[in-house]
Amino acid sequence: MIHIALGPMRYVNPKEDQLGRNHVGWDPAMDDEALFQANRGCWVLGERAEKEQYALLSADGEVRLAIQIDRLVPVTGGRKAIEGRYLKPGDEVHDAYVGGAPPVASHRNPIAYFESPHDARMCQCGCGESVTTGWFLIGHDQKALHARVAKIGTVREFIDWFDNTYVEPAAE
Repeated sequence: MIHIALGPMRYVNPKEDQLGRNHVGWDPAMDDEALFQANRGCWVLGERAEKEQYALLSADGEVRLAIQIDRLVPVTGGRKAIEGRYLKPGDEVHDAYVGGAPPVASHRNPIAYFESPHDARMCQCGCGESVTTGWFLIGHDQKALHARVAKIGTVREFIDWFDNTYVEPAAE
C-alpha cells in the first residue's frame, strides 16, 4: 500500500501545475473530494507503485483519506498522478485506516510503501493463492508465461506468432 504524507495546504499556479490545480496539501476545511483532487498527483512513484491497489493520505498525524487506485498516469517530470476513487465509510480499507494514526513512521520522503492485509489479491497465474505484494507469487509469473507459450506451441512458434501479431503502439 502507498502512504503519502501531506503538508499544509499551499497555493500553486494552475497554469504551471500539471493537473491544473490551484492548491495542494491538506486543510481541515477540505472535504474528501477536495482532498483527493488536490493531492492525487504529482508524485515520484517507483515501480512498486504500479502494483499497489490503495493509497493513504495523511496529515497532522492522522490518516485523512484512503484511495482505491485504478491506474497511475504519467505527468511531466517523471512523476505520476493517481486515477481512482476515494473510499468512504463502509469500505474495508477506509474503516481500517482513516481517522487513525499513519501506518508508517514519519520520514523525510512523503512517499512510503507498506504491506497490508487489505492489499491481498489472487495470484495472476490462476493458481488461486493470495498475494499481498505484486501480481504473482514468486516464480508464478514464469508459470503463467510458460502456460501461455504452450497454448501456441514451442517457444519458437510463440515468438513467430508474437512477431506476426504484435503491433507497436504509436508514439505520442
